Amino acid sequence: MAIAKAERLMNLALCLLGTRRPLSKRELRESIEAYLEAGSDDSFNRMFERDKDDLRELGLVIETVENLDGEVGYLARRDSNRLPPITLDAEEAAALGLAAKVWQQARLAGAASGAMQKLRAAGLPEDVDPYEAHGALEPRIPVHEAAFEPLMLACRDRRPVVFDYRKATAARPEQRHVEPWALECWRGHWYLAGWDRDRGAERVFRLSRITGKVRSRSGRFTAEVPDVVTVRETVASWAGETATRSALIRLRTDAGYPLRAKATAVRELGEGWDELAIPYGHGLDAWLVEFGPDVVVLEPAELRADVVDRLRAVAKG
Repeated sequence: MAIAKAERLMNLALCLLGTRRPLSKRELRESIEAYLEAGSDDSFNRMFERDKDDLRELGLVIETVENLDGEVGYLARRDSNRLPPITLDAEEAAALGLAAKVWQQARLAGAASGAMQKLRAAGLPEDVDPYEAHGALEPRIPVHEAAFEPLMLACRDRRPVVFDYRKATAARPEQRHVEPWALECWRGHWYLAGWDRDRGAERVFRLSRITGKVRSRSGRFTAEVPDVVTVRETVASWAGETATRSALIRLRTDAGYPLRAKATAVRELGEGWDELAIPYGHGLDAWLVEFGPDVVVLEPAELRADVVDRLRAVAKG
């Protein structure tokens, strides 16, 4: 089926690019064998409209005009579908080649491979290694969350989505209606920034807390997409990156590496516990709750109370 559709799209593209005048749907149907075998007019019309939309999504510029017989006709002018020559210097080509090799998940592997081939054709020398051009850097952006692919496409196409999301302090997930803006990786985790329709405010979601499938919804965005989406800054504030105070916690030995990495002081207490001083900022209570029984807040008192309240809310749920 996939091969048959690809052949049909190719034939339609060749017809539209090869004609000097607009061709009607009737003429296109008579010229392409797959359309002749479509059966009823309704079946052909649906197939043709899907194929036309697919070609446009692939980048083919298709014009709709009236021909001499008063019918609606279609054509793809060669001058509208011809790209200008691409010129890249060595640094630009190496940077693009490096970017193409970043993605490792299957969804983008084919696109990255195709991009590399186009870069070679555009002037990237065969002997230029993007890794060597950037100090033997070999980047990897692993993506394990099933939500990444549908959210990536939704961000690209500006489509609202619905998914179930479990907050760190909640025992059960809640359904969220979101207008997705951008995805960003920060310290090994992927986050989505977007407009939460239910709360009427900007929110950032950690993909690992999305449960079930991400479902697309029809319709347009209701909120304006900002020019700059500050995903990292928002997440950093949760983790106390912008903190000016300090908190004192007890942490089980060999547990909570992210907390140890942030600690400004560590003292062994014995009996399987350490004492850590960590930066204290907005959202630290929610982060500490994630470590469950491995963490005990010593001070300040308001942080301890916030963590206890969150744990009680989870227990009640």
